[in-house]
Amino acid sequence: MIEVAHPALSVRRQCELLGLNRSSLYYEPGGETPENLRLMQLIDEQYTARPFYGSRRMTQWLTRRGEEVNRKRVQRLMRAMGLEAIHPKPRLSTTGPGHKVYPYLLRGVKVERADQVWSTDITYVPMTSGFMYLAAVIDWYSRYVIAWRLSNTLDGTFCLEMLDDALRTGKPEVFNTDQGVQFTAEAFTGRLVGAGVAVSMDGRGRALDNVFVERLWRSVKYEDIYIRGYEAVPELHQGLRRYFAFYNDERLHQSLGYRTPAAVYREAKVKRA
Repeated sequence: MIEVAHPALSVRRQCELLGLNRSSLYYEPGGETPENLRLMQLIDEQYTARPFYGSRRMTQWLTRRGEEVNRKRVQRLMRAMGLEAIHPKPRLSTTGPGHKVYPYLLRGVKVERADQVWSTDITYVPMTSGFMYLAAVIDWYSRYVIAWRLSNTLDGTFCLEMLDDALRTGKPEVFNTDQGVQFTAEAFTGRLVGAGVAVSMDGRGRALDNVFVERLWRSVKYEDIYIRGYEAVPELHQGLRRYFAFYNDERLHQSLGYRTPAAVYREAKVKRA
C-alpha cells in the first residue's frame, strides 16, 4: 500500500510504481451508514444477477430475506447506486439538458473484426466502508478491456480520461454508449467525432444494446469484487489492475473458442495490418 510519509519514495513515485493516478490516492469512497452499505451490497448482488429488478421487486426480495425496508428507502439507495427502477438495465445518469442523443447504429450489424465496435458503461462498486464507480471500454469482437477508470462521483471527468486512454491505443469504427449525461456531453462525443468515430447510443430501456459490458460487470464482481471485499481505494485500484490483466490475458472465454480476449484481439489486429 502507499505510505504518504514513506522515508525513501515520494507519493508521486509510489503512484508511478503502482500504476495509480496520484489523484486516486486521495479519493474517499462514497459514504453511507454501515446498515445502508450492507443493504446496497445485497441490492448490487441481486441487480447484477437480475438487472430487470426495479425498486418494487427489489423491495419484495429484500423483505422476503427478512430485511425491514420499505420501497422509499430502496428507491433512494438504488438512486445513490445509479440504478434507475423504470429501466431494465442500470441507468447511472440521465441525458443532460441540451445534450445530443445519437441513434443506435448496431441493430442487425454483424461484428466481425477487432476495433469495429467499442462500448462503455459505468457500474457501482461496493466496498467495505463505502463505494466507488467503475467505467470501462471494451472491444465487442474480442471482449478485450481497452481502458478503465475509477471515480468516487458520477462526474464525467473520469469517463473522458478513460476515453483518452483508450483512443491513445487506436480507434474503433463505432463507439456505443448509453444515453447517460457523461456520454452525451459534447466533451465526450466531440472527442469521438473529432477522431472520425461514429457514435452510437442505446435505446432507452434496452438492456441488451450493451450486453458485452453487462457481462463484463458480472464477471468482475463475482470473480473479484464480491470475493475480496476491498477496504481502501488504492487496494481496490490494485485489485482491479490485477483482475483486468487476468481477464484480458488469462481468462478463457467459451464464446471465443476458449481463447483469451488479448489473444483474439491481437490476432485480429495482426490480420488487419
